[in-house]
Amino acid sequence: MGRDPNPERPRVLADWEAVIGSPPPKFLSVGFMEKAIAYETQCKALGGLPAQTRRALAQIAKGKTVHATQAGIAKAGTQLVREWNGRSDQVEVVEGGFRMDGKDWKSLSAIAKHITGATWSGPRFFGLTSGAGRGS
Repeated sequence: MGRDPNPERPRVLADWEAVIGSPPPKFLSVGFMEKAIAYETQCKALGGLPAQTRRALAQIAKGKTVHATQAGIAKAGTQLVREWNGRSDQVEVVEGGFRMDGKDWKSLSAIAKHITGATWSGPRFFGLTSGAGRGS
């Protein structure tokens, strides 16, 4: 008979069933289950991911590209302007991505990081989602 190498496993299995409501798939590691339990607990307490994010993830799971899931953010030709620390930056939405200062970018988040030096949600930074522009 094999002995479970992780003595925490029985506790984590019980926690999984209490939080998730069903037994876990076989062969999940204790570390993975602990993270999944923490995530599910957080979702239950705080409401989970926004509906738009859930829809985008479902589309990605079906094979769509990340860019295709963001297509509704702004149409090609749209000009986005954001002032940051006294400087105004203009971004053009183009097919397949974005253009700023003659350089093509795959995501608004990469542009926002380039502008600020910090990790931002690009759509939020440019005012395309709720909570836009905080921290400027």
